[in-house]
Amino acid sequence: MKRISKYKVDKALLIILFLLIGISLVTIYSAQNLIASNTLVLKQILWYVIGFGFIYVIMSVGNDYILRNYWIWYVIGVVSLLALLLFAKEINNAKCWFQIPGIGTIQPSEFMKIIYIIVLANMINEFNNNYYNPTVGDEFRFLIKVGIVFAIPAILTFLQPDTGVVLIYLLITIVMLFISGIRYRWFIILFSIIIIFVGIVLGIYFINTDTFVKIFGTSFFLRVDRLLDWSNSSGYQLENGLVSIGSGGLLGMGLNNTPIYFPEPQTDFIFAVYANNFGYIGSVILITILAIFDIKLINLAIKNSNLINKYIISGIVGMLIYQQLQNIGMTFGLMPITGITLPFISYGGSSLLSYMMMIGIIFNISNQNIRYTN
Repeated sequence: MKRISKYKVDKALLIILFLLIGISLVTIYSAQNLIASNTLVLKQILWYVIGFGFIYVIMSVGNDYILRNYWIWYVIGVVSLLALLLFAKEINNAKCWFQIPGIGTIQPSEFMKIIYIIVLANMINEFNNNYYNPTVGDEFRFLIKVGIVFAIPAILTFLQPDTGVVLIYLLITIVMLFISGIRYRWFIILFSIIIIFVGIVLGIYFINTDTFVKIFGTSFFLRVDRLLDWSNSSGYQLENGLVSIGSGGLLGMGLNNTPIYFPEPQTDFIFAVYANNFGYIGSVILITILAIFDIKLINLAIKNSNLINKYIISGIVGMLIYQQLQNIGMTFGLMPITGITLPFISYGGSSLLSYMMMIGIIFNISNQNIRYTN
């Protein structure tokens, strides 16, 4: 049997990663002019360097070590979310970040997404190993446990407030449970509950806003109000972002030529900057690269014989596809504006580091496939 190094990586995934890094740095460079900053590219490069360090560490310790200690990671993640609410300084009326002198800000909820995927993958794997042919009661008790594990970080994140990440937790849960093989009736029940809850909330919102504020509070009212901006294509950020995208035309206006300012061009609305600079053709190229990346991960899951690896990849793919659709869709007014970043492209330390950690885990899974194949 040919010896395979534990540091061997999937070359196709690595090439795609470097393409995304290049696109990220070029677009952030262009976005700097809109916010009068000249340090974002250097900071993003630093985050990428640290991210590759994370990949090296994860590949050194291996996925087995990470998976064995999943409850430790979960406790660390939950404690960090709780510490935010207790000790963090408010930034833009939110307690989502720890401020680290000389470094910037760290957002624990970004790391909690990866931790939650690992925890849920272990829970599903243990359940399937313990119950070969589970009854409805067995599945119900399992779902109660999953609900508790989901609810703790979801509530703490919602209180920050960060509704976008809560939606990601929920989507990860739905995708991974769907892959787990539990009865489909649970999804019908879940979606029915969600539809009823959303219907009640929106009903109160549209019928009597004063009653809505009394029940749910001003903060939640403002979040719902912001989410609904997309339905009528209103809002300063959305309108100016659409103007920028439309003015890009077929080939784009080139770097540093975005004609109009809109908030968060380096993070939430980075696709608007990219589309303006590189036009329709450039946008198609970027979306194609993202699609190839997603397909590679799906194929990796299909070819992998280890069930827990399948669960992990399904959670990662579900998270990535949702964020890609959400981020790009909201710049066109097709999706609610939730502050979701575009993976590997948007500026940001915490989100980028969490994605690089994810890449390290994926490289380990890919390396296992190579070992088994040989």
